[in-house]
Amino acid sequence: MIKFSMLSEKGSRENNEDSIGMYQDHEMYCFILADGLGGHGKGEVASRTAVDAVIRQFATEEDRTLFLDKAFCCAQEAITEKQEKDHACRDMKTTLVVLHIGEDSVQWGHIGDSRLYFFENGKIQTRTLDHSVPQMLVAVGEIREKDIRHHPDRNRLLKVLGVEMDEMNHQLGEMIPRKRGQAFLLCSDGFWELIDEKKMEATLKKAKEPQEWLDSMEQIVLKNGKNTDMDNYSAVAVWFE
Repeated sequence: MIKFSMLSEKGSRENNEDSIGMYQDHEMYCFILADGLGGHGKGEVASRTAVDAVIRQFATEEDRTLFLDKAFCCAQEAITEKQEKDHACRDMKTTLVVLHIGEDSVQWGHIGDSRLYFFENGKIQTRTLDHSVPQMLVAVGEIREKDIRHHPDRNRLLKVLGVEMDEMNHQLGEMIPRKRGQAFLLCSDGFWELIDEKKMEATLKKAKEPQEWLDSMEQIVLKNGKNTDMDNYSAVAVWFE
């Protein structure tokens, strides 16, 4: 049995440039989260365009074994097409993270610094690695993992949708078996920057429902973001019971 909950808030900003979405087909699900870039409301257009493109692809895809690759390509094409039609949209870009749940398997993909965390029996197993300057500095040993959240270059992204590219450079996770006790958290940087992994685990272990888990984490995000220029923050929680 799958349970899920979703939230997306504008924080201290005038507009919410994050977008979230989901689509269900019997026992197969697709969850999507995108964080738009571009300002003047165009980040919102970019993220919504990406989410809608992924949903359309999932809804019409006959062979879902190749769905994730196609989904990122379709999102890129949809954004590029909108850029070409609307001059005001030419600088819009977006991150994208997608969780695909098949009948007996799970896989995810991402581009940018919106993250997916995978938990099993209340403990983090892995997370996506940001396509950002701080994450690159972690990889070469110049800073520690925990330094990413407060690094001055944390908003410098190396890969996003909406830029010209010779080939798609999103990243796919390995396909894993679907089973009870698994939990997934998709979230934008406005969310994960204000809550650490220990708190994610602690709130997960106490929660009885995905909504309760999100509510508990949101309280921590709001407490840590108090009296700051809070970014938009979004999250999607998915549980297998």
